[in-house]
Amino acid sequence: MSPRPAHTWHVGDIVVHRVDEVALPPETGAWLLPGATPDLVAGVPWLTPEFARPDGTLRAAVHTFALEVGGLRVLVDTGIGNGKTRANPAWHQLDTPYLDRLAAAGFPPEQIDYVILTHLHADHVGWNTRLAPDGSWQPTFPRARYLTSRAEYVYWSGVEMEESRRQMFRDSVEPVREHGLLDLVDVTAPGVEVVPGVTLVPTPGHTPGQSAVALRSQGQSAVITGDCVHHPVQLAHPQLCSSVDIDPEEAVRTRRWLFDEVARSGALMLGSHFAAPTGGRVRREGDGPEGAGTEGAGTEGGTGRERYRLETVGGE
Repeated sequence: MSPRPAHTWHVGDIVVHRVDEVALPPETGAWLLPGATPDLVAGVPWLTPEFARPDGTLRAAVHTFALEVGGLRVLVDTGIGNGKTRANPAWHQLDTPYLDRLAAAGFPPEQIDYVILTHLHADHVGWNTRLAPDGSWQPTFPRARYLTSRAEYVYWSGVEMEESRRQMFRDSVEPVREHGLLDLVDVTAPGVEVVPGVTLVPTPGHTPGQSAVALRSQGQSAVITGDCVHHPVQLAHPQLCSSVDIDPEEAVRTRRWLFDEVARSGALMLGSHFAAPTGGRVRREGDGPEGAGTEGAGTEGGTGRERYRLETVGGE
Protein backbone atom coordinates (compact mmCIF):
# COMPACT_ATOMS: atom_id res chain seq x y z
CA MET A 1 0.00 0.00 0.00
CA SER A 2 1.48 3.34 -1.05
CA PRO A 3 1.76 6.00 1.66
CA ARG A 4 -0.93 8.68 1.78
CA PRO A 5 0.17 12.08 0.47
CA ALA A 6 0.96 14.69 3.10
CA HIS A 7 -1.36 17.65 3.59
CA THR A 8 0.55 20.83 2.84
CA TRP A 9 0.33 24.52 3.73
CA HIS A 10 2.52 27.41 2.56
CA VAL A 11 3.54 30.11 5.04
CA GLY A 12 5.46 32.53 2.85
CA ASP A 13 8.49 30.52 1.73
CA ILE A 14 8.02 27.88 4.46
CA VAL A 15 6.28 24.68 3.38
CA VAL A 16 4.47 22.77 6.13
CA HIS A 17 3.49 19.12 5.67
CA ARG A 18 1.20 17.24 8.05
CA VAL A 19 2.45 13.67 8.31
CA ASP A 20 -0.14 11.32 9.79
CA GLU A 21 0.55 8.59 12.30
CA VAL A 22 -2.80 7.40 13.75
CA ALA A 23 -6.37 8.53 14.35
CA LEU A 24 -7.23 8.17 18.01
CA PRO A 25 -10.19 6.05 19.17
CA PRO A 26 -13.47 7.74 20.22
CA GLU A 27 -12.88 7.16 23.92
CA THR A 28 -9.75 9.34 23.80
CA GLY A 29 -11.74 12.58 23.90
CA ALA A 30 -13.64 11.70 27.06
CA TRP A 31 -10.41 10.75 28.81
CA LEU A 32 -8.36 13.69 27.59
CA LEU A 33 -10.99 16.45 27.97
CA PRO A 34 -13.53 15.13 30.49
CA GLY A 35 -15.32 18.47 30.60
CA ALA A 36 -16.16 18.25 26.90
CA THR A 37 -19.43 16.38 27.42
CA PRO A 38 -21.67 15.52 24.43
CA ASP A 39 -24.09 18.28 25.47
CA LEU A 40 -21.30 20.86 25.59
CA VAL A 41 -19.95 19.71 22.22
CA ALA A 42 -23.44 19.87 20.71
CA GLY A 43 -23.54 23.54 21.69
CA VAL A 44 -20.63 24.22 19.30
CA PRO A 45 -22.15 23.26 15.94
CA TRP A 46 -19.09 24.20 13.85
CA LEU A 47 -17.19 21.27 15.39
CA THR A 48 -19.26 18.72 13.44
CA PRO A 49 -18.38 16.75 11.36
CA GLU A 50 -14.64 17.42 11.08
CA PHE A 51 -13.76 17.74 14.76
CA ALA A 52 -16.66 15.91 16.46
CA ARG A 53 -18.89 12.99 15.62
CA PRO A 54 -22.69 13.37 15.45
CA ASP A 55 -22.98 11.74 18.90
CA GLY A 56 -20.84 14.48 20.47
CA THR A 57 -17.63 12.51 20.87
CA LEU A 58 -14.44 14.29 19.86
CA ARG A 59 -12.22 13.40 16.93
CA ALA A 60 -8.48 13.53 17.58
CA ALA A 61 -5.33 12.35 15.87
CA VAL A 62 -1.59 12.01 16.21
CA HIS A 63 0.47 13.57 13.44
CA THR A 64 3.66 15.55 13.10
CA PHE A 65 4.61 18.57 11.03
CA ALA A 66 7.54 18.50 8.60
CA LEU A 67 8.87 21.89 7.52
CA GLU A 68 10.88 22.97 4.49
CA VAL A 69 12.69 26.09 5.68
CA GLY A 70 15.39 27.73 3.60
CA GLY A 71 16.84 24.45 2.42
CA LEU A 72 16.57 22.82 5.86
CA ARG A 73 14.28 19.94 6.81
CA VAL A 74 12.72 20.41 10.25
CA LEU A 75 10.40 17.95 12.01
CA VAL A 76 8.08 19.19 14.76
CA ASP A 77 7.37 16.35 17.22
CA THR A 78 7.77 12.68 16.43
CA GLY A 79 4.51 11.00 17.44
CA ILE A 80 4.12 7.68 19.25
CA GLY A 81 6.54 5.43 17.39
CA ASN A 82 6.48 1.77 16.49
CA GLY A 83 7.08 -1.11 18.84
CA LYS A 84 7.01 0.96 22.03
CA THR A 85 5.69 -0.49 25.30
CA ARG A 86 3.04 1.95 26.48
CA ALA A 87 0.36 1.97 29.17
CA ASN A 88 -2.18 3.56 26.84
CA PRO A 89 -3.63 0.75 24.66
CA ALA A 90 -4.01 3.12 21.70
CA TRP A 91 -0.25 3.75 21.75
CA HIS A 92 1.03 0.27 22.69
CA GLN A 93 3.18 -1.65 20.18
CA LEU A 94 2.09 0.33 17.12
CA ASP A 95 3.06 -0.78 13.64
CA THR A 96 2.34 2.09 11.25
CA PRO A 97 3.96 3.23 7.97
CA TYR A 98 4.79 6.62 9.46
CA LEU A 99 8.38 6.68 8.20
CA ASP A 100 7.19 5.80 4.69
CA ARG A 101 4.76 8.72 4.85
CA LEU A 102 7.51 11.00 6.09
CA ALA A 103 9.81 9.94 3.25
CA ALA A 104 7.00 10.37 0.71
CA ALA A 105 6.67 13.98 1.88
CA GLY A 106 10.36 14.46 1.05
CA PHE A 107 11.78 13.81 4.52
CA PRO A 108 13.77 10.56 4.63
CA PRO A 109 15.08 10.15 8.19
CA GLU A 110 18.74 10.56 7.29
CA GLN A 111 18.09 13.94 5.65
CA ILE A 112 16.34 15.69 8.55
CA ASP A 113 18.36 18.56 10.02
CA TYR A 114 16.36 19.47 13.15
CA VAL A 115 13.77 17.77 15.33
CA ILE A 116 11.78 20.13 17.56
CA LEU A 117 10.07 18.53 20.55
CA THR A 118 7.28 20.76 21.88
CA HIS A 119 7.32 18.76 25.12
CA LEU A 120 8.37 15.36 26.40
CA HIS A 121 5.21 13.26 26.39
CA ALA A 122 5.02 9.79 24.87
CA ASP A 123 2.89 10.83 21.87
CA HIS A 124 5.37 13.56 20.89
CA VAL A 125 8.75 11.79 21.20
CA GLY A 126 8.16 8.20 20.08
CA TRP A 127 9.84 8.30 16.68
CA ASN A 128 12.92 9.89 18.24
CA THR A 129 14.24 6.35 18.19
CA ARG A 130 13.69 3.01 16.50
CA LEU A 131 14.69 -0.50 17.45
CA ALA A 132 18.06 -1.68 16.13
CA PRO A 133 18.82 -5.36 15.33
CA ASP A 134 20.76 -5.67 18.58
CA GLY A 135 17.65 -4.71 20.59
CA SER A 136 18.82 -1.19 21.45
CA TRP A 137 16.93 2.01 20.73
CA GLN A 138 18.85 4.16 18.26
CA PRO A 139 18.13 7.71 17.03
CA THR A 140 15.82 7.60 14.01
CA PHE A 141 17.23 10.84 12.62
CA PRO A 142 20.99 10.34 12.96
CA ARG A 143 22.20 13.70 11.59
CA ALA A 144 19.54 15.86 13.23
CA ARG A 145 19.85 18.08 16.27
CA TYR A 146 16.95 17.37 18.62
CA LEU A 147 15.75 20.56 20.33
CA THR A 148 13.53 20.94 23.38
CA SER A 149 13.05 23.43 26.17
CA ARG A 150 15.60 23.23 28.95
CA ALA A 151 12.79 23.76 31.49
CA GLU A 152 10.99 20.72 30.09
CA TYR A 153 13.96 18.37 30.34
CA VAL A 154 15.02 19.65 33.75
CA TYR A 155 11.50 19.19 35.14
CA TRP A 156 11.14 15.58 34.02
CA SER A 157 14.69 14.74 35.01
CA GLY A 158 14.02 15.87 38.56
CA VAL A 159 10.46 14.73 39.22
CA GLU A 160 9.48 11.28 40.47
CA MET A 161 8.06 9.52 37.40
CA GLU A 162 5.77 6.53 37.25
CA GLU A 163 7.20 3.46 35.51
CA SER A 164 5.40 4.05 32.20
CA ARG A 165 6.97 7.51 31.89
CA ARG A 166 10.39 6.19 32.91
CA GLN A 167 10.04 3.60 30.16
CA MET A 168 9.31 6.36 27.63
CA PHE A 169 12.41 8.26 28.73
CA ARG A 170 14.53 5.11 28.49
CA ASP A 171 13.46 4.23 24.97
CA SER A 172 12.77 7.64 23.37
CA VAL A 173 14.61 10.45 25.18
CA GLU A 174 17.78 9.23 26.84
CA PRO A 175 19.16 7.41 23.76
CA VAL A 176 19.11 10.74 21.90
CA ARG A 177 20.93 12.45 24.76
CA GLU A 178 23.44 9.61 25.05
CA HIS A 179 24.27 9.98 21.35
CA GLY A 180 24.99 13.68 21.88
CA LEU A 181 22.09 14.84 19.70
CA LEU A 182 19.88 16.59 22.29
CA ASP A 183 20.12 20.38 22.59
CA LEU A 184 18.35 22.13 25.47
CA VAL A 185 17.04 25.59 24.60
CA ASP A 186 16.27 28.38 27.07
CA VAL A 187 12.80 29.29 25.78
CA THR A 188 11.77 32.66 27.19
CA ALA A 189 9.18 35.24 26.13
CA PRO A 190 8.60 36.46 23.52
CA GLY A 191 10.34 33.44 21.97
CA VAL A 192 13.64 32.08 20.69
CA GLU A 193 14.37 31.70 16.99
CA VAL A 194 16.05 28.31 16.47
CA VAL A 195 16.03 28.31 12.66
CA PRO A 196 15.44 31.42 10.52
CA GLY A 197 11.65 31.87 10.53
CA VAL A 198 11.06 29.22 13.20
CA THR A 199 10.62 30.38 16.81
CA LEU A 200 9.93 28.45 20.00
CA VAL A 201 7.39 30.29 22.14
CA PRO A 202 6.82 29.43 25.83
CA THR A 203 3.30 28.08 26.33
CA PRO A 204 3.42 26.45 29.79
CA GLY A 205 0.67 24.77 31.75
CA HIS A 206 0.24 21.42 30.07
CA THR A 207 3.85 20.84 31.07
CA PRO A 208 6.34 23.34 32.53
CA GLY A 209 8.37 23.60 29.34
CA GLN A 210 5.70 23.10 26.69
CA SER A 211 6.48 25.26 23.65
CA ALA A 212 4.48 26.29 20.62
CA VAL A 213 6.28 26.72 17.30
CA ALA A 214 5.76 30.04 15.51
CA LEU A 215 6.51 30.30 11.79
CA ARG A 216 7.02 33.57 9.93
CA SER A 217 8.00 34.20 6.33
CA GLN A 218 7.25 36.86 3.73
CA GLY A 219 4.75 38.59 6.00
CA GLN A 220 2.78 35.40 6.69
CA SER A 221 2.64 33.48 9.96
CA ALA A 222 1.47 30.24 11.55
CA VAL A 223 1.56 28.58 14.96
CA ILE A 224 1.93 24.86 15.66
CA THR A 225 0.25 24.48 19.03
CA GLY A 226 1.85 21.46 20.65
CA ASP A 227 -0.39 20.51 23.56
CA CYS A 228 -1.25 23.95 24.93
CA VAL A 229 -4.38 23.23 22.85
CA HIS A 230 -5.61 19.67 22.37
CA HIS A 231 -8.86 20.13 20.48
CA PRO A 232 -10.83 22.91 18.72
CA VAL A 233 -13.59 22.64 21.35
CA GLN A 234 -11.19 24.57 23.59
CA LEU A 235 -11.53 27.57 21.28
CA ALA A 236 -15.20 27.79 22.22
CA HIS A 237 -14.46 26.91 25.84
CA PRO A 238 -10.88 27.97 26.70
CA GLN A 239 -11.41 26.92 30.32
CA LEU A 240 -11.55 23.23 29.34
CA CYS A 241 -8.41 21.54 30.59
CA SER A 242 -6.78 18.26 29.76
CA SER A 243 -6.77 15.49 32.34
CA VAL A 244 -2.97 15.50 32.10
CA ASP A 245 -2.32 19.24 32.38
CA ILE A 246 0.23 19.73 35.16
CA ASP A 247 -0.90 23.28 35.98
CA PRO A 248 -4.49 23.75 34.76
CA GLU A 249 -4.75 27.41 35.78
CA GLU A 250 -1.61 28.31 33.87
CA ALA A 251 -2.81 26.21 30.93
CA VAL A 252 -6.01 28.29 30.73
CA ARG A 253 -4.06 31.57 30.89
CA THR A 254 -1.72 30.39 28.16
CA ARG A 255 -4.59 29.24 25.95
CA ARG A 256 -6.49 32.52 26.26
CA TRP A 257 -3.34 34.46 25.45
CA LEU A 258 -2.56 32.30 22.43
CA PHE A 259 -6.10 32.49 21.02
CA ASP A 260 -6.15 36.25 21.41
CA GLU A 261 -2.77 36.68 19.73
CA VAL A 262 -3.58 34.37 16.83
CA ALA A 263 -7.02 35.94 16.30
CA ARG A 264 -5.51 39.43 16.20
CA SER A 265 -2.59 38.51 13.93
CA GLY A 266 -4.49 36.30 11.50
CA ALA A 267 -1.87 33.56 11.82
CA LEU A 268 -2.73 30.07 10.67
CA MET A 269 -3.22 27.72 13.65
CA LEU A 270 -2.11 24.12 13.18
CA GLY A 271 -3.26 21.84 16.00
CA SER A 272 -0.96 19.02 17.01
CA HIS A 273 -3.96 16.75 17.70
CA PHE A 274 -6.62 18.39 15.51
CA ALA A 275 -8.31 15.95 13.16
CA ALA A 276 -8.30 16.86 9.46
CA PRO A 277 -8.41 19.52 8.12
CA THR A 278 -6.16 20.42 11.09
CA GLY A 279 -5.47 24.08 10.23
CA GLY A 280 -7.50 27.25 10.39
CA ARG A 281 -7.86 30.91 11.25
CA VAL A 282 -9.02 31.81 14.74
CA ARG A 283 -11.93 34.24 14.96
CA ARG A 284 -13.15 35.95 18.12
CA GLU A 285 -16.79 35.44 19.11
CA GLY A 286 -16.63 36.90 22.62
CA ASP A 287 -17.12 40.36 24.06
CA GLY A 288 -13.55 41.31 24.98
CA PRO A 289 -11.81 44.41 23.62
CA GLU A 290 -9.71 43.92 20.52
CA GLY A 291 -6.64 45.34 22.20
CA ALA A 292 -6.60 42.97 25.19
CA GLY A 293 -4.11 40.29 26.03
CA THR A 294 -0.88 41.46 24.46
CA GLU A 295 1.42 41.10 27.44
CA GLY A 296 2.66 37.58 26.64
CA ALA A 297 2.11 33.95 27.53
CA GLY A 298 0.79 33.32 30.99
CA THR A 299 -1.27 36.51 31.11
CA GLU A 300 -5.05 36.80 31.01
CA GLY A 301 -6.07 37.59 27.42
CA GLY A 302 -8.98 40.02 27.22
CA THR A 303 -11.77 39.85 29.78
CA GLY A 304 -11.60 36.08 30.28
CA ARG A 305 -15.03 35.68 28.66
CA GLU A 306 -13.92 35.44 25.04
CA ARG A 307 -14.97 32.54 22.88
CA TYR A 308 -13.39 31.74 19.57
CA ARG A 309 -14.04 29.60 16.52
CA LEU A 310 -11.83 27.99 13.90
CA GLU A 311 -12.38 28.73 10.24
CA THR A 312 -10.65 25.77 8.65
CA VAL A 313 -7.97 26.03 6.00
CA GLY A 314 -7.38 22.59 4.52
CA GLY A 315 -3.98 21.52 3.29
CA GLU A 316 -3.32 20.83 -0.36
